[in-house]
Amino acid sequence: MEKYETFTYELDGNLYINLTSKCTNDCTFCVRNEHTSYFGYKLWLSREPSAREVLDQIPQDISRYKEYVFCGFGEPTMRLETLCEIGKELKKRDATVRLNTNGQGSMIAGRDISADLAEAVDKINVSLNDDNARDYVKLCRPAYGEAAFEGLQDFAKKCAARGIQTWFSVVDVIGAEKIEKCREIAQACGVTLRVRPYIKESD
Repeated sequence: MEKYETFTYELDGNLYINLTSKCTNDCTFCVRNEHTSYFGYKLWLSREPSAREVLDQIPQDISRYKEYVFCGFGEPTMRLETLCEIGKELKKRDATVRLNTNGQGSMIAGRDISADLAEAVDKINVSLNDDNARDYVKLCRPAYGEAAFEGLQDFAKKCAARGIQTWFSVVDVIGAEKIEKCREIAQACGVTLRVRPYIKESD
C-alpha cells in the first residue's frame, strides 16, 4: 500500500489535520478498511508530521475555513503533544478548532487529558458508535476491550466539565432503538448526541 504526506485536506469548508495513521480501534465499518483514499485524499501517512509542518500549511487568513479539525485515518489523541501545540496556536489566531476522536485519549495517555484539550480545542466529537460495551467491542474492536466504552464516556464527561463543547456521534445504521439508548447515555454524561449518515463511498 502506498503512503503519502497528506497532513491537511479540505472538505466542506473545513481544513482537516491528519496527524497519524495509528488507532486504538479497528472499527468494522471504518472507511480505511475498504478505501485507500477519502473523497480523493490519500490519507495513509508515510510518516507523522511535526507541529511546524502542519502549521506551515495553515493559511495566513485563518477565516478561510469554518473549522480546523483534527481528523484523519488515525486517532489524533495518539499525538497529544503535537495536537495541543497546533491547537493552541490556531486558537491564538482565533480559529475554531474541533477534535474528532474515539474518546480513548485519556486511556492512551494513562491520565486525564481534558485540561490539555481545553487549551487546544473548542469542540470535541466523540464516536460513541453503539449503546453497550459488548456490542461496541464487536463493532469497534478496541485495544482496551470493554473498558473502552466506559472510558470514552468518562472522557466526554470530563471534557464537557472543562467547558469544551462536547457531543457523542453515532451512525444512523444502528437503528432507532439503539439511537434512543445512545441519547440516554449522552444525557447521563451531560453531552448531546448527533446522528450522522453512513458514508458508503468516499473514493
